[in-house]
Amino acid sequence: MSDGNAKKIYLDNGYYHMYNRGVEKRLIFLDLQDYNVFLSYLKEYLLPKDEVNLNERLSDPNISYKERDKILKLLRLNNFADEITLLAYCLMPNHFHFFVKQKNALSIDKFMNSLGTRYTKYFNTKYKRVGALCQGVYKAVLINDESQFIYLSKYIHKQALASPSEAWEAGQPSSYPEYLGKRKTLWIHSEEILLFFSKTTPSLSYKSFVEETEDLGNIQNIADDEN
Repeated sequence: MSDGNAKKIYLDNGYYHMYNRGVEKRLIFLDLQDYNVFLSYLKEYLLPKDEVNLNERLSDPNISYKERDKILKLLRLNNFADEITLLAYCLMPNHFHFFVKQKNALSIDKFMNSLGTRYTKYFNTKYKRVGALCQGVYKAVLINDESQFIYLSKYIHKQALASPSEAWEAGQPSSYPEYLGKRKTLWIHSEEILLFFSKTTPSLSYKSFVEETEDLGNIQNIADDEN
């Protein structure tokens, strides 16, 4: 899948803005279940797999056939906890954004292929459709300076906040609650970005940076990557 986007430059320990939208800009999340299923896949891929516990449960002679089948599927499932660090995300009705760091140059492609294939299978089964769900190959743009690094998470979170959602308290589902300390999710890593902001001075906080300040130049540079 790596030949569809000329902007892709795969580097070990590289930071990337990754995004894709539905084919013909169609909706890829139609209800709360769709969002939750997609997030559950991220969790399974990005949290370390507890193989010891899974194998112990599998050895239980009283385990049901259904539970055994579920555990076997989890043991076979790809895991990227040692390869991909997810710094920020937002899910929109017809597209998504990730801010990730990959350990080696092959990590992103394996991760996105697994996630895309799995979610498309779920979506097509649920809605009785066939064919590709997203518009071509996902985009992965290398973040190569500190300004982009800081502003990318703001761009992602502002998109979510600007889009009202009946299913979520504030905007579309995103990692913004983790950045505000309102939610703890082990597979979201906000610490690198939050080091640039104050925990005690409101005007210098991450919340102020996202909601009360603006830098149209930096925001526009990131947005231009999507065109």
